[in-house]
Amino acid sequence: MGLVGESGSGKSTVALSLLGYARRGLTIAQGQVDIAGTSVLDLSAADLRKARGTLISYVPQDPTSGLNPSLTLGYQLAEAMRVHDMGSHSESIDDRVAALLDEVRLPATAALLKSYPHQVSGGQAQRVAIAMAFACRPRVVVLDEPTTGLDVTTQRHILQTIRQLTSAHDVSAVYVSHDLPVVAEVADDVAVMYAGRLVERAQSSVIFGGARHPYTARLLQAAPTPERSGVLIGIDGRPPRPGRWPAGCGFVERCAAATAECRSVNPTLELLGDEHQVRCFHPLDSRSSMATATSAPRSVASESRGAVLDVQGLSAWYGAKQTLHDVQFSIEAGKCVGIVGESGSGKTTLARCLAGLHSSWDGPVSYDGDLLEPRVQRRRPEQRKRIQYIFQNPHASLNPRLTVGENVEEPLRFFERLPRLERRRKVGEMLELVALGADLADRMPEQLSGGERQRVAVARALIVDPDLLICDEITSALDVSVQALVIEQLRELQYQRGLSMLFITHNVAVVRSIAQDIMVLEQGRVVETGEVEQVITAPQHPYTQQLMADLPRFADAIAG
Repeated sequence: MGLVGESGSGKSTVALSLLGYARRGLTIAQGQVDIAGTSVLDLSAADLRKARGTLISYVPQDPTSGLNPSLTLGYQLAEAMRVHDMGSHSESIDDRVAALLDEVRLPATAALLKSYPHQVSGGQAQRVAIAMAFACRPRVVVLDEPTTGLDVTTQRHILQTIRQLTSAHDVSAVYVSHDLPVVAEVADDVAVMYAGRLVERAQSSVIFGGARHPYTARLLQAAPTPERSGVLIGIDGRPPRPGRWPAGCGFVERCAAATAECRSVNPTLELLGDEHQVRCFHPLDSRSSMATATSAPRSVASESRGAVLDVQGLSAWYGAKQTLHDVQFSIEAGKCVGIVGESGSGKTTLARCLAGLHSSWDGPVSYDGDLLEPRVQRRRPEQRKRIQYIFQNPHASLNPRLTVGENVEEPLRFFERLPRLERRRKVGEMLELVALGADLADRMPEQLSGGERQRVAVARALIVDPDLLICDEITSALDVSVQALVIEQLRELQYQRGLSMLFITHNVAVVRSIAQDIMVLEQGRVVETGEVEQVITAPQHPYTQQLMADLPRFADAIAG
């Protein structure tokens, strides 16, 4: 069962409730959770601890937080079975650990078993977390965004592992995600949540072939897929906050078909067909939900300025290890170059070199005709101002002790000497530009959602009018609706200002919606470059072909 919806819709709250757990401040007030004849919510504290692992288990989104950093991977795998007394006379704990690792396609070597979580890749850590969840052969496994932030190849391997394990051990799985193409790849059934309520539920092929609830249809239109290019249609507005539900339908303020009845009466979950449930007074025709825009990305003509950034033979090192090998490319004025590749391919290292955040590199790199120094301290203030960087994690890149307005204003205080009132005016303009509103300037970052924080980071980068924006995985943790809004805002700025962009991502489908050119990195080397449509539709290099083959697609669910 795929459980989908925007942040704040209640997905993770439902997922944790299945384990009889509620976050601080929450109480499971009513309802039942029955697993194989056991009522989970009626168990005592001791029985509930025993049930978590043997009856139902959990795979967290971030394996680095779900695994104990002070214990080796081998100890943690064995611990799960020792605690639940899963050893047997015929098979030792060590044999069980080796079998578990084999099931998740990891070698049971002494080096791996003695490794700590920080010493393995994100994909390997996630496989260990999955192995721990299946260690005691539970009846249900809850997976909370287990592939967020992983490259498409690692993601496909994880999804295949999940499918094989659930089938081999007759385990039911609840897969929580905001990544709709991934859900289409892995789920048999899909449940859509909005504002704390289930709004649609059906087989995966039915949902992705023609959703009936307006919210589900809008989510599908906002999701990037390799099958189509062009404008991503985000969902304006935001869901109602918990405790502030409207009297009627929760989607009423964002729905074009809302009526007076929708505002006053909350619709019930009705059966529209064979096992297809929808909570809506005005369900859509199944064909209308798949209508999408297909216009190609716009760009500013580049003849007036030519290449803004010209990289010729850049090589980089971390200590004695070379991570980039003779990378060559250029970015023209008003163009966006997308950089894709697996984790460890050198994408972020390249971005950090260009921004001056990593200085162990050589090779001529020129910006607007002037050579760039590897060390940012040696670059002129004007060069640092014109190249701005947006980091992947807005939770870490924004100063939690400064207000939203102060975070956005910070580059102005450093690069320009403007009166305070003028700086505040520009802050308000930037917040309006990224569709947040100047009224958020006095809030603290912790009061905003992840998508709102990322838009604050975009505003901070834009406030000094840069010519080149380096975007490092900035949409990887965003809902598809928020991702679509951020992507379209960047595209509009690219069109209006002639803004050049370097867009790094593991999601090749996103690249098709924003970039004009694409560069594929494999182990620090450029293996293919060209126009986005040409490379995505007709890749030439075997590595690029494998990346395209690994992309999750809606078509797979519809055909299935």
